[in-house]
Amino acid sequence: MGLQERYDDDLVLIRSTGGRVAVGLLVAVLVLLPQAAPGYLVYTASVVAAHAIIAVGLSLLVGTAGLISLGHAGFVAIGAYAAGLLAAKLHLFWPAAILGGGITAAAFGYLVGLPALRLTGPYLTIATLGFGIAVQQVLSNWEQLSGGRNGLFLPKLTLGTWQLTDRHIYYVAMGTLALLVWVAYNLLRSYVGRALVAMRDSDIAAEVMGVNLTTYKTLAFALSAFYAGVGGALLALILGFLEPQLFTLSESIYYFSMIVVGGLGTIPGAVLGAALLTLLPQQLAQTRAWLPIIYGSILIFVMAVDPLGLFGRWMKIRLWFKAWPF
Repeated sequence: MGLQERYDDDLVLIRSTGGRVAVGLLVAVLVLLPQAAPGYLVYTASVVAAHAIIAVGLSLLVGTAGLISLGHAGFVAIGAYAAGLLAAKLHLFWPAAILGGGITAAAFGYLVGLPALRLTGPYLTIATLGFGIAVQQVLSNWEQLSGGRNGLFLPKLTLGTWQLTDRHIYYVAMGTLALLVWVAYNLLRSYVGRALVAMRDSDIAAEVMGVNLTTYKTLAFALSAFYAGVGGALLALILGFLEPQLFTLSESIYYFSMIVVGGLGTIPGAVLGAALLTLLPQQLAQTRAWLPIIYGSILIFVMAVDPLGLFGRWMKIRLWFKAWPF
């Protein structure tokens, strides 16, 4: 394992030739997947991409900034309904609707971040939990806006006169995921990312070093909410239908479980956790009654065996191979 001699070397995302080959193969597989895979698998992959975007944003908030949120389904719902209403009522072009969903969720994230200036630990957790429940209740009872419990049907995605299929939506979802993962990586390597990590480790020490806690706590919530809003907007366009029961407390815990299982505070871990917990119900469709027990068992197993999650385990295996046979 060579030592880094220059600061620029430490900023390189992929350091080895093997890593570049692996990334190239992964990109090739993802590009060719819709051409060879059946429709349901393409649809599932699109949902995985949307969930991965939400998980990456939540990982930035919880793992990087150290701010707990158990109401993240509220931000997902805001992004989904904002994009849905922009597309269905205002007939906005779908890329603008997705961006509008993210920006709307980010605005609410900024407002939720304001209590984080004075609340920490379980108090902040309860505040975010209340926000998520409040959003779901508002959507359930405001029928003029959201359609209430009858739901909201969304128009099909089009490009001019050309209607987009599930395979086209897959490319949109995967392209958006790739872009936002790249943004997250660059953010973590910037001054902003280092400030968020310093704030997570010690508020007082970070403030002494010149980190403006007011700015960075609200920024962390707004950024995480933007990712959640974009992910929710993609889910809305993938599903073609929105209903308030899609954004309950269980969904917030579901998203939180993704980053814990995948590896808290790591971007690849968030993507891995999202993929695992999205694909698992598909494979266990015949035993849905056992899914809560399976989810709970996985969380207990990960916390007991490897608190660093799937990505942490992969890093240990990789380190072992690099150090072998010594």
